[in-house]
Amino acid sequence: MNKKNMQIRGSRRSFLRSALAGGAAATVAPLYPALAAAREIPRPTETSEVKPFELDEITISDLQDGMKSGKFTARSLVEKYSVRIDEIDKHGPGVNAIIEMNPDALAIADALDQERRSKGPRGPMHGIPVLIKDNIDTADKMMTTAGSLALVGSKPSRDSFVAQKLRSAGAVILGKTNLSEWANIRCSHSTSGWSGRGGLTKNPYALDRNPCGSSSGTGAGISANLCAVGIGTETDGSIVCPSSSNGLAGIKPTVGLVSRSGIIPISHSQDGAGPMCRTVRDAATLLAALTGVDPDDAATAASAGKSSLDYTQFCDPNGLKGARIGVARKYFGFNDAVDALMEQSLDVMKKQGATLVDPADIDSFGKFDDSELLIMMYELKADLNAYLARLGPRAPVHTLKDVIDFNERNRLKEMPYFGQDLFVRAEAKGPLTEKEYLDALEKNHRLARTEGIDATMDKYHLDAIVAPTGGPAWLTDLLNGDHVAGGSSNAAAVAGYPNINVTAGSIAGLPIGISFFGRAWSEPTLIRLAYAFEQATKARLAPQFLTTIRVGEK
Repeated sequence: MNKKNMQIRGSRRSFLRSALAGGAAATVAPLYPALAAAREIPRPTETSEVKPFELDEITISDLQDGMKSGKFTARSLVEKYSVRIDEIDKHGPGVNAIIEMNPDALAIADALDQERRSKGPRGPMHGIPVLIKDNIDTADKMMTTAGSLALVGSKPSRDSFVAQKLRSAGAVILGKTNLSEWANIRCSHSTSGWSGRGGLTKNPYALDRNPCGSSSGTGAGISANLCAVGIGTETDGSIVCPSSSNGLAGIKPTVGLVSRSGIIPISHSQDGAGPMCRTVRDAATLLAALTGVDPDDAATAASAGKSSLDYTQFCDPNGLKGARIGVARKYFGFNDAVDALMEQSLDVMKKQGATLVDPADIDSFGKFDDSELLIMMYELKADLNAYLARLGPRAPVHTLKDVIDFNERNRLKEMPYFGQDLFVRAEAKGPLTEKEYLDALEKNHRLARTEGIDATMDKYHLDAIVAPTGGPAWLTDLLNGDHVAGGSSNAAAVAGYPNINVTAGSIAGLPIGISFFGRAWSEPTLIRLAYAFEQATKARLAPQFLTTIRVGEK
């Protein structure tokens, strides 16, 4: 969970406006005939040798059909993905998305294959390999470290609720993915995709570009076809941004739809876990496996009666017909090429029968940026201390202060590129009973919910709001940190409302996503709209593993 794409970090948004807009053509995949445009394929200076893979771009349904016919088994899928990870994640282009493999994966797959033969499959996730982010507890032989050397050796005594649900659904947890360390909350000028334990994850579209954070490993790994589907976490932007930068469908659910118990926290007001997949249908399938009321996460009580056992029922190719969609124009304007691509995307929606309300801006835009960070600082200290205390005496560290001290003692390994100013600010905060915190929390919920998304949707009678998720993946810069140009994640993040990214097209071969967000518990509506848009555009392109790209050259 993280803070990526927050508007509070305006100094990190000055890149990309001129870097890509001039020479790059914004394109939607020409499978939508009315918008067929010349696609500018970037010229590689060097392309890593990546052999075709039998499971490239395969879906959950395809895998289930294969297991039903006998073409695949859960064991064979684990074996195939494990070989692929060795070939292109640990060798070859070296995407470096996977921080640890599950040594029990083959045994789990064997048991699930036997169960399929004797009883039949449990459901659509039976035997499906899944990658999860390395801030999600598993009570097995894998560690849970948030990418930090301070937590190396930490093996929680019980599964997170998310891991429990995956196992119950019959999924095979194949391994854990690298992330921006501590979900990108350690430093205000960090480099996304880097952790002290895992090193740097690369974007599979162009290896010198950033996969975005903090769910960078899940984004890069699933896009690179290292696994069937994956789980990310988000506090602000860290599901939708890496989904955008890596050409995925990512669902950031309503806070409380998916339990956070057993996930290394930042902010209980905003944290959430959700699916990151190559298709909206796969994301909908995975989401259904994650939901449920958890007594260890009070926020999930509100989800009773609001979740679905089958979100794929909302995957309607005609789902845009008759929809009223608001265009949040204040999130535009950070990149001319992105704006051009968004205009094409809006045209798709109109041609598919949607009514656009343009503009339909959120009146409270920009009014809760500083208070969002303030709340995170208070909740990070309280929530992380509580998580570390639950690990018990065997935990390497027990408080945020212990982590800060560890980082100082191990500065060369933990802080070679950026520091921990946000950790220090959080440690200075008092308890959650302080008036400063309570006032900021009330302000944020009022401005993002009542006077924000809800007010906008009421005013214009909307089914959803759309905006660009972000810009093209920026060049990774370990010296200066991220160069984020813009994004639209903060309103839904602060409100605790759902947000879905789906690929809208590409700029110079780099994926660009569009976000559909709306009211609390509106996942069915958003899935319907995002799926219909995805089917109309078919905009995802598989990554090419380019070493770099040259923009604008003929």
